[in-house]
Amino acid sequence: MADADFTVYPAIDLKDGACVRLRQGAMESATVYGTDPAAQARAWADAGFGWLHVVDLNGAFAGRSVNADAVRAILDAVTIPVQLGGGLRDIAAIAGWLAAGVTRVILGSAAVKTPALVVEACRAFPGRIVVGIDAREGMVATEGWAEASALPAADLAARFRDAGVAAIIYTDIGRDGMLGGLNLEQTAALARATPVPVIASGGVGRAEDLRAAAATPGIAGAIVGRALYDGRVTPDEALACQRPAPARAGGALR
Repeated sequence: MADADFTVYPAIDLKDGACVRLRQGAMESATVYGTDPAAQARAWADAGFGWLHVVDLNGAFAGRSVNADAVRAILDAVTIPVQLGGGLRDIAAIAGWLAAGVTRVILGSAAVKTPALVVEACRAFPGRIVVGIDAREGMVATEGWAEASALPAADLAARFRDAGVAAIIYTDIGRDGMLGGLNLEQTAALARATPVPVIASGGVGRAEDLRAAAATPGIAGAIVGRALYDGRVTPDEALACQRPAPARAGGALR
């Protein structure tokens, strides 16, 4: 299906084959929400979501796909588009997952350390490359958020202004998993600085956070994790924030 003007992406974060949520990116803080990622993917699709946001957390640290079996199970379980991040560091890995059925791949650490790879991938796979910008206090972090850099998030976004990137995901690490609300000020500032659609991530704790993001010019979507798993935001509440709100069909949307 085509993106809505504002799209809500339920997150499936994978650690050791399970669906987990972290707090501020700390692997030792993982809360396990299920051991069957494919079943969770089907649940979000059946609820009416039109995309899945999947991250291989182990892969982000290892620099290669680690939860490949779980990702393949998700791809087999649903027909809605999946965007995948975590450990994608070369063109072969990108091509492999796109060929396997992933709709878009997310490049985070690679965007910082090998920006030429992003440009190459955008040329090879137009419309299918997303840049993930993960930041603490506005400064980019890499390698599963374990390494800090001296690169401002806005400067990283500017590198790819004309590269053909499909979207930028901006995650405020300090808010991620904390349920205290998105950093709309920094996300909106980033959106004003680039023509690339910007997706907000990190901190959704209630439906009002999604409504506020949807009402902020330049923000094209938001990723929701812990709040959905904990029931603080229901799928219906999340879907109602999309522009336009999707018609309920009783199953996966395409």
